[in-house]
Amino acid sequence: MGANPARAAAQQAYMKSALPYYGLAAPELKRLLRPHLAAYSPDGRESWEATLRALWDEATHREERYAALALGRHRAARDWRDPESLGLWRHLVVTGAWWDLVDETASHLVGDVLDRHRVAATPTVSAWATDDDLWLRRTAVIAQLGHRERTDLRLLTWAVECNLDDRSFWLRKAIGWALREYARTDPDWVRERVDDWGDRLSPLSRREALKHL
Repeated sequence: MGANPARAAAQQAYMKSALPYYGLAAPELKRLLRPHLAAYSPDGRESWEATLRALWDEATHREERYAALALGRHRAARDWRDPESLGLWRHLVVTGAWWDLVDETASHLVGDVLDRHRVAATPTVSAWATDDDLWLRRTAVIAQLGHRERTDLRLLTWAVECNLDDRSFWLRKAIGWALREYARTDPDWVRERVDDWGDRLSPLSRREALKHL
């Protein structure tokens, strides 16, 4: 696999990961996974989900969880990234519980479900905005990254307002990030919301939201 022990130790320390790394750089891992993903042909939803869960839950190294995320995004699974899959993505968020795993799950997997099944998926993601789990709340805030004009502003507003008073760095950063991204589509809306929220919006969130305005 081309393990690099020195890089592995540095990666594990940087990510504060309980799981060790093999020491693969992102391009190396992508290159390694490419032929396996190209050849992968699940015989159904249950098989795909079982394989993904096994990769995730039985991982001995963090790269195996990155592989599980890649499997989640596999083209063969497009129709299975539907509201029924939100339970699976919830499991990844709650058990992953760190930004590298959560952000990929939120912005690509949960985000894809929202984008293509907005009416059916919104109630679940909306409920996550007030969940006790920090990472589910972060997911609700950033799940619409890249949706641009398709963004559900009621959901974005709800997710942000539910977490304005949270003092966690991870929520404050997520709020700023989500607003900054939507500002590419409607900067006036973001400016107005930032003004409306006033001092409830943390300096970090405000700075991130207005970064390119």
